[in-house]
Amino acid sequence: MARYNKWQNNGLRSLVEVMDDDALRLDRGAFFGSIWGTLNHLLWGDRTWMNRFDPALDAPETIEKGVGLTETTAEWSAERLRVDHVITKWALGIAACDLEGDLHWYSMLYKKAFTDSKALCVVHFFNHQTHHRGQIHAMMTGAGQTPIDTDLPFMPEN
Repeated sequence: MARYNKWQNNGLRSLVEVMDDDALRLDRGAFFGSIWGTLNHLLWGDRTWMNRFDPALDAPETIEKGVGLTETTAEWSAERLRVDHVITKWALGIAACDLEGDLHWYSMLYKKAFTDSKALCVVHFFNHQTHHRGQIHAMMTGAGQTPIDTDLPFMPEN
């Protein structure tokens, strides 16, 4: 799933880098408004969950800052590359025993602590990415862009 995440984000980055800034920031009625807001929320979520899995990794401050996490496409692209590298490196180091037990975490959205199985949290992490990329895919298609294929069997091996 880390490889899939990186592949899909690379495809989005290639579109983001050529899209008009106004088109990226246009409110399209999605939960986070625009393509831009959703891209930033996804980056915020990835950083937040990675910090929960490994507290040594940095996390953004609040969910409210999530949609404005980066200001420019260049900044978003660089941070997306960095975070995808962190996710991939982390995923390569996971062993089955690392997914046993519970994860204690704090939700900035609900302002309370939660305890869930580590395995469930990792599945949620990757599902969250897929969910919001689906929203981005739909918005980009509506904006006249052609996102890359999203089907797992067509993911390149390298």
